[in-house]
Amino acid sequence: MLKKIALLLLLIAPMSVFAQKFGHIKSADVLTVMPEFTKAQTDIQAMQKQYEDEMKRATDELTKKYTEYQQEQANLPKNIQERRQKELQELQEKGMQFQQDAQQQLQKSYADMMEPIYKKIEDAIKAVGQEGGYTYIFDLNRTEIPYVNEAQSTDVTAAVKAKVGIK
Repeated sequence: MLKKIALLLLLIAPMSVFAQKFGHIKSADVLTVMPEFTKAQTDIQAMQKQYEDEMKRATDELTKKYTEYQQEQANLPKNIQERRQKELQELQEKGMQFQQDAQQQLQKSYADMMEPIYKKIEDAIKAVGQEGGYTYIFDLNRTEIPYVNEAQSTDVTAAVKAKVGIK
């Protein structure tokens, strides 16, 4: 009988050594309530508005010059017509280039603003993982995991929110 108990303990002991603790988080639930995220969104929207206003101004200028050209075209010598057409073409190209540059700058600014916010969340996840003794913490918003049994995994979203200073 004693041998059977010892054998049973030898079989069960390694299983407890291999027991792993898993956690999961929905980082979007943390991100969207962070004041830093709200400020970044507001700043990007303000920047986007400035670019839109500048594009509207450039478009209005092009439209005005084109309308003037159409009205005067019949009375202009050929070389002036060609110069004005070239001027209109250049204005249109500058407008398209500005639009591309503005889009790229908005994307870069957004990435620059979001990088420290993402890092703060990532650092908080790591801290919660280390403090809680987790083997893995899966971010359900960023990881392509087809299935997570949430009953066998701990939701650490609240702990991460606390780490980043959100109540």
